[in-house]
Amino acid sequence: MEIPSAIFVTGTSTGIGKTLISAVLTEALGADYWKPVQAGNLDNTDSHLVRKLVTSSAHVHPETYRLLKASSPHIAAREEGVRVSLERIVESVPDTHGRPLVIEGAGGLLVPLNQDEFVADLIIRLKIPVVLVSRNVLGSINHSMLTALACREKNIPVLGWIFNDDYLDYDEEIVGWSGYPKLASIPFTKNPDRAFVVEQADRLRKDLTASI
Repeated sequence: MEIPSAIFVTGTSTGIGKTLISAVLTEALGADYWKPVQAGNLDNTDSHLVRKLVTSSAHVHPETYRLLKASSPHIAAREEGVRVSLERIVESVPDTHGRPLVIEGAGGLLVPLNQDEFVADLIIRLKIPVVLVSRNVLGSINHSMLTALACREKNIPVLGWIFNDDYLDYDEEIVGWSGYPKLASIPFTKNPDRAFVVEQADRLRKDLTASI
């Protein structure tokens, strides 16, 4: 199977390493990066971090929504008197001039973007497959299986899992129970810098191409 022209990176929760994994994917695929909705920390956004972590050849596209409050996007938007529009996001998908595009979501699948629609609804509208990020921490199995269940119920195409951290080793059990393949496992590091991302991208590239 050929690498899709766009991949959506979502996860089992917030704070589980989606941005680091997005950087590794961006580097491995020679892709562009885009996070359409950023809520909070506008002086040091996920886009800023990816720009620092990947080589200069990757283009990081500006966010469609930059919201001040570090909270669920629907709350942050409401406090600013705006509504996150899925139509506007879909219309804002950047032109990558033929390069793959890695799109990073906010939190997990059921994070609300407005009062009626969730990250999963955006994925469905974009009509692209997802990479699921699961962090090996206590509670990961439950969160991972609920995420897989939501994907199946909503008919969201899943390329597979990328596991992050190394608290416990239950990657293969999650793979077996969910029915979605393992694409990669990224080890824990206290200092995720550019050298680490390049190293992990080099390791991932062949396996990822073979998997998808």
